[in-house]
Amino acid sequence: MSIPKDSSKESTPASRVAMRFVLLIGVLSFFADLTHEGSRSILGPFLASMQASAFVVGVVTGFGELAGYGLRYFSGRFADATGRFWPTAIVGYLVQMCAVPALSFTHTWQSAALFIILERVGRAIRNPPRDVMLSHAAKHIGGYGWTFGIHEACDQFGAMFGPLLMAAVLSYHGSYRLGFTVLLVPAALNLIFLMIARLMYPRPQDLDESQASGGGPARFSARFWAYLSGACMVAVGFTDYPLLAYHFSHTGTASTQWIAVFYSVAMAVSGTSSLLFGRLFDRYGFRVLIVLTLLATLFAPLAFLGNFWVALTGVAIWGMGMGVHESIIPAAVTPMVPSGHRAAAFGLFTAGYGIFWFIGSAAIGLIYDHSIAWTIAFCMVSQLLAIPVFVWVGRQAATSPDGT
Repeated sequence: MSIPKDSSKESTPASRVAMRFVLLIGVLSFFADLTHEGSRSILGPFLASMQASAFVVGVVTGFGELAGYGLRYFSGRFADATGRFWPTAIVGYLVQMCAVPALSFTHTWQSAALFIILERVGRAIRNPPRDVMLSHAAKHIGGYGWTFGIHEACDQFGAMFGPLLMAAVLSYHGSYRLGFTVLLVPAALNLIFLMIARLMYPRPQDLDESQASGGGPARFSARFWAYLSGACMVAVGFTDYPLLAYHFSHTGTASTQWIAVFYSVAMAVSGTSSLLFGRLFDRYGFRVLIVLTLLATLFAPLAFLGNFWVALTGVAIWGMGMGVHESIIPAAVTPMVPSGHRAAAFGLFTAGYGIFWFIGSAAIGLIYDHSIAWTIAFCMVSQLLAIPVFVWVGRQAATSPDGT
């Protein structure tokens, strides 16, 4: 699927307004990811310090992803039905930004699990309406892949600095709870920029002159459902970072501080990848996704079997996979669906993705407790099964670029 670009648009007043909106959303996402990814970089060893097993870590983080993705279907449907994109997003950000600092008050893995899941719920509420608002700016600044790539780069660079902040806190004090308390600062900055964005751009849909109304129940194409099935296969085999962190801590591959730095490296690679490959996706379509999905399968043997430097390489490849899928998923889905049903489509797509992420995370945690070799095989095979599906979707996109 190649989305034609008109470089002349990038110098028009409308393009400048659209770009400012995308960058402003990128800034608030920078602070959001600095907050929640900073916490996630230490969740594995934090839960382990409260006697949680690998299976518990897999289930808690996997269920968090289930909530974080599954509930997006409902928030997306609500945003489409009411047109209240900003209020829905604001509620989600408030829930998420309050849940992270609250982890500093927990003393059992059960109570920590509650806030871990609540943070994912907040993310579920705010993402579909936010992505729809971003999609309205895409036509003015070069394409959906570039728009979501810019946003994801800002997002993931925040995710890079969050773990570095946690590594610095742990090096100085050694307290997980102090780390969660420090994250109150970027959480507050996120909410400040959220209010600024709301005041400056009360109706982002006005950026897209060609938007259509919903006009009845959503009906999605066979290409949409096929792409969803392939993404779910990837989700099953793509372990959450807290389990990787648990492995590094359990095997002594890296110290607690370096585990946070590893995650920072992954997020730096993720942000750079989303920016680069979002642009390439606009030009070359699903061929980019196919090649990168193949490459991403290598994270499992490198991360689970390698020494310090090999494991770090595996984590970097894992980060690349995260960035590619986080930016390309909304970029690919947007032209597949009617504009009036984008929030519902994003919500439905990520709901399915999250359900299978949960299934995969629980399975990987259970398998890991018995065999690392089988864990690696499970991760790789699950992702490789998606390749034929992406090939078919890419061919369909080339012959039917309008999404039908």
